[in-house]
Amino acid sequence: MESIGVLMTCPPPDAYLVEQLEKRFTLYKFHSIPDKAHFLNSNKASIRAVVGSASAGADAQLIHQLPNLEIVSSFSVGLDKIDLAKCKERGIRVTNTPDVLTDDVADLAIGLMLAVLRRLCQSDRYVRSGQWKKGDFKLTTKFKKEWKIYPDHILESDMGRLVYVSVASVVDSSFTIIQDWGIGCPGLRNGTKFAFSKITWLNLRFLLVLSISNLVDFTDRIMVELSSVRILKPNLSFYRTVGLLFTGKSVGIIGLGRIGLAIAKRAEAFRCPISYHTRTEKSDVNYKYYPSVVELAASCQILVVACALTEETRHIINREVINALGPKGVLINIGRGPHVDEPELVSALVEGRLGGAGLDVFQDEPNVPEELFGLENVVLLPHVGSGTMETRKEMADLVIGNLEAHFLNRPLLTPVL
Repeated sequence: MESIGVLMTCPPPDAYLVEQLEKRFTLYKFHSIPDKAHFLNSNKASIRAVVGSASAGADAQLIHQLPNLEIVSSFSVGLDKIDLAKCKERGIRVTNTPDVLTDDVADLAIGLMLAVLRRLCQSDRYVRSGQWKKGDFKLTTKFKKEWKIYPDHILESDMGRLVYVSVASVVDSSFTIIQDWGIGCPGLRNGTKFAFSKITWLNLRFLLVLSISNLVDFTDRIMVELSSVRILKPNLSFYRTVGLLFTGKSVGIIGLGRIGLAIAKRAEAFRCPISYHTRTEKSDVNYKYYPSVVELAASCQILVVACALTEETRHIINREVINALGPKGVLINIGRGPHVDEPELVSALVEGRLGGAGLDVFQDEPNVPEELFGLENVVLLPHVGSGTMETRKEMADLVIGNLEAHFLNRPLLTPVL
C-alpha cells in the first residue's frame, strides 16, 4: 500500500500515528505545505485517503479537488470538519474514533469541574510563586487594566485584600472612566485604570480606594457600609479565600450520548443530581429531562456541553442560556468551541453574570480571548480531551485500521458512511 497517497489535513496530532502512516502509505502533511494549491494540482491523482482531526478534515472544496478520494478517516469522534453530504454524494467512506476516548473526555469534564470549583490552578500558582510563605492563603481574580464594576460586585486587589469604594458626591449618569491614579494602596499598582459602568449612583465626584484585609466575613462577603463607603454585595461566590464544594452540586448535561452518559455516571459518584437535554427524551435513563437548554441551565449549578456540533447546536450556549445559569453557575465545555457564543461568554464572565467556566475548546483554536487570561474563575485547556498516551494510541490504531480495511476490501472498523 506504499503507493497509496494519504493526505493529513490537520497538524500531526500524534507522533505514533504519523510513524505508522509513513510505514504503510505515502503520507503528505498538508499543514506544512506552503503552496497548497500547487501541491494539490500536482498530487491530486495519487491521493486516495484523507486523515483529519477535530481541527481540520475534508470540506467540500478539498473533496472537489481530490478526484480519486475514497475514504476520510478522522482522528476524532466529531465529524463537523467533514462535509458528510459531499462524501455521501461521491460515495466516499468516512470513519471516526468513537468509544476509545469516552473515558478520557469524561474524566476531563469532571477534572474541569473540580479545578474551577476548588481553584486548583490558582492554588498551584500560589504555591509556585512563593506567596504561601508570605501570608494567609488568599486567591483572587487579578485586576485588569480596564474593569467594569456592577452594583452587586465586590472588588479585590492582587494580594487578596478587599477593596472599598468610597463615594463623596454625585453628578450625572454618564459612563465614567477614571485612570492614571497616583494613589499608592497595598496590593494595587499605581496608575491602574478602571472603568465604571452606569450604576445606581448618578455619578462620581471623586473616588477613594482603600485596600483592607480581613475586615469582613469571607463567608458572606458583604461589605458593610462605613461612613461614605458604598455597600457592595458580591454575586459571585468564587471570589473567596477557598474554593467551593463539588459534591452534591446539580449537573446538567447537553447531549447524553456516550460521553455525556459517562460524565453523568461519574458525577453520580459525587452525589450530584443529574439532568439533561437532548432532541428527544431518552427512555432508558432515570435522569430528569428538560425540553430546552434554557430550562436545563436554570435548574442546575454546573452545565456541561457534551453534544455533537451541528448547525442546530452551534451557539447552543447563548446569552439567554448563560443568564439562566447565572452568577453562581459554572459552564463546562468539552464539546466544540462553536457550541458557545464566545463573545457572550466572555462578557458574562467579565461582568459577573456567570460564575465560572472550564473550557477545553474554543471558537477559533488556538486563539483564545485574552479577556479570559486574567480571570481566576476560569480554567483554560488546549483541547486535550482525549490527551492521554493510551487513548491517543488507540485512536491512531483505529485510523490506521480503517484505512487498511478499506484498501484491503474488508469491513471498516468504525464506519460513519
